[in-house]
Amino acid sequence: MIRWFIVAGAALLSAWLCRRFIDPASRFHVLDHPDHRSLHQQAMPRSGGVAILVALLAGWWLGVAGNAVPLLQVIIWMSGGAAVLGILGVWDDLYDLSPWKRLPVQVLVALLMILAGFSLHYLRLPGLQWPLPSVLGPVFSFLLFLWMTNLYNFMDGMDGFAGGMTVIGFGTLALLGQLAGDGSYTFLALVVAGAAAGFLRFNFPPARIFMGDAGAPVLGFLAAGFLVWADREGLFPLWIGLLVFAPFVVDATYTLVRRLLRGEPVWKPHCGHLYQKLVRSGWSHRRTVLWAYLLMLACALSALVALDAPVAVQWGVLSGWAILFLLLIPAIERKVGNRA
Repeated sequence: MIRWFIVAGAALLSAWLCRRFIDPASRFHVLDHPDHRSLHQQAMPRSGGVAILVALLAGWWLGVAGNAVPLLQVIIWMSGGAAVLGILGVWDDLYDLSPWKRLPVQVLVALLMILAGFSLHYLRLPGLQWPLPSVLGPVFSFLLFLWMTNLYNFMDGMDGFAGGMTVIGFGTLALLGQLAGDGSYTFLALVVAGAAAGFLRFNFPPARIFMGDAGAPVLGFLAAGFLVWADREGLFPLWIGLLVFAPFVVDATYTLVRRLLRGEPVWKPHCGHLYQKLVRSGWSHRRTVLWAYLLMLACALSALVALDAPVAVQWGVLSGWAILFLLLIPAIERKVGNRA
């Protein structure tokens, strides 16, 4: 029972802090001023990520103090990495650091997580399992941490988008952990979802506060940590977790590859993501994010269905989503092109 009180407390603390940061008198009332890439038209506080980070760390360590979760080593490494990235994000929000100044810190955090044991040992697909070479496992895990950290940041550009993905994504991870019988995994994921839900109260369209760089990279880092942790402990394979976050993974990866093929500098900010194009084509933030939630929920539900399904069904789920995304992406591009 204490775990549920902590989860609810994390949500309430996050919401309370967001309300405080919206106040111009707050020390954390740091404004995001719109530019040519922005989907918003007026300056908005972007310190919601601080509220999420404080709430989830408070919830995790309160769980340790109340003997609600025994995984002290996991919490030390996960909360330490989140705190470092959160501080970096606050600094970035204040002084607009270049990607080349942020990257070394992200690399260091990812390397420390690998050294702490957050590394994949097998490559698992439905009905298949291959041991990863001693070098390839850590390298792949390192790249996963880096990609998810930045991927989340890329996708945090619309009211309610990253917050909704966090609530749905980490809520699903919690359920997957419960189905695997790991109460600690479930609790820690639920605290993240609860902290994001408190933020979403003020970020759902029309947003009153943004997540900022103190939030999105932290949540991407935590998503990678939870996925590697689950695969390493045999709770569920990595592909199940990636399917849960597929709406973010597919959009960000497609956009990155597209920009690389066009010879565009991928480290520079842009407005080429599919969700950005939909809004710029005339869709409202609310309409776009509600359709995105539907897609997120469908991915989450299919991951739950596929978890213990026969191998043929698992491959069917993966194939079905691959086909759907291959149809959906050009459909969005055509729609945007027709509105241009």
